[in-house]
Amino acid sequence: MGRKGKKYLEAKKKINREQRYTMEEALDLLPQISYAKFDETVEVALRLGVDPRHADQMVRGSVTLPHGLGKSVRVLVFAKGQKEKEAQEAGADYVGAEDLIEKIQKGWLEFDKAVATPDMMGMVSKLGKILGPRGLMPNPKMGTVTFDIAKTVKELKAGRVEFRVDKAGNLHAPVGKLSFGKQKLMENIDAFLETVLRLKPPTSKGTYIRGIAISTTMSPGIKIDPNYVRKLAK
Repeated sequence: MGRKGKKYLEAKKKINREQRYTMEEALDLLPQISYAKFDETVEVALRLGVDPRHADQMVRGSVTLPHGLGKSVRVLVFAKGQKEKEAQEAGADYVGAEDLIEKIQKGWLEFDKAVATPDMMGMVSKLGKILGPRGLMPNPKMGTVTFDIAKTVKELKAGRVEFRVDKAGNLHAPVGKLSFGKQKLMENIDAFLETVLRLKPPTSKGTYIRGIAISTTMSPGIKIDPNYVRKLAK
């Protein structure tokens, strides 16, 4: 790992590494440890008590945050006919079929989310090696393979967050911009955490959320008192 910069190390000194902060304390501290010259994204990191090697303990899902993500999301839709029209009317940035597939195969990837109608997946599957590693492949489990195109496009444009636990049992997600302020960030974080709690696999034993931390794009992480999550679970 490379050496951390001076500003990062100075920010780290403001955090008590032995303390588990309340969410309110952590959100008050975030602006104090932010040193970037842009409006940083606030991120939540969770350590889950699951073993993702087992299919029945895979945690993945999506949540539409109450206050969005604070950024423009470029949505691409693979659809034909009436569904193509619905996508356009819902605000999709790019809509098409074979033309978009060919464009992507040639290296174009100027979009953030991809949605497809089920009847298009036979053709879209050709893009698996391109879109899969980038997390852009439409997936029915994530709600991005659907005939309900208008609703899905509107949710993605509004700031729907998709998440998936990694091989080590960790889960990361953006929850808004630092400029949102404490109250809006709190509401977005609660919506995210409540969704993750609902997705607890029945086969997961013991403590489900073992650790939680928040940070900005450039800042060190602030560890949160796990009691905060337990209160949400009640």
